[in-house]
Amino acid sequence: MRRPSATRLATPRLRRLAEGRVDGGPANPPRVEDVERCDLCGETIPSEHRHLLDLETRELQCTCRACALLFDRKAAGGGRYLRVPDRRLSLVDLELPDLVWEELRIPVEMAFFFRSSKEQRIMAYYPSPMGPTESLLGLEAWDELERANPILTTMEDDVEALLVNRARGARAHWLVPIEDCYALVGLIRTQWRGFSGGKEVWTEIERFFAELDARSKRSGREIEDQASEAPAGVAERR
Repeated sequence: MRRPSATRLATPRLRRLAEGRVDGGPANPPRVEDVERCDLCGETIPSEHRHLLDLETRELQCTCRACALLFDRKAAGGGRYLRVPDRRLSLVDLELPDLVWEELRIPVEMAFFFRSSKEQRIMAYYPSPMGPTESLLGLEAWDELERANPILTTMEDDVEALLVNRARGARAHWLVPIEDCYALVGLIRTQWRGFSGGKEVWTEIERFFAELDARSKRSGREIEDQASEAPAGVAERR
């Protein structure tokens, strides 16, 4: 029921980022040839930069600010490339009961879901030591999840995803750029050791989710209600 798809979701640049920390050691200092450059124009770019998604290969392309702006509309680049947005939401009250999770047929406790414009359906992947693996999704369960959580209908096709972490008792959910999912895949693929992964990789996974949470805006019904009830100007300052 599952098929590996490492070549479709892995990218050399993200693998290099993940390999910067191997076995819990310090990040390797960048070499001259490792300096990041825009994949479109060759301009040097900072470590924090925007990406384009190649819809044919599902690989990420690193871009400078100027090139990223050229692809702000879907028609740009003949429709082959999409600019990856930078919206990150911590979905603090996402309704995902254990029964619904089981009906989604995800065999592990971490996964991400995105809507594929090519396949015209929601697709589910989970990270593994062999790379990203597709799980054949129970569509009825996804429809139920979407009805209970309207925020999921706002995901931009191909470039935004629901990221779920239920490992080791966690129950955390985010709406993220697809690049964050790729980064998690690269981390697990390059640092997993043995059957259980090893202490070091779980430390890095915990750090990954902690940093993601720090970068994300909290989103939930109660938070939105409080913002809408606040006096004029207060909600804007939050």
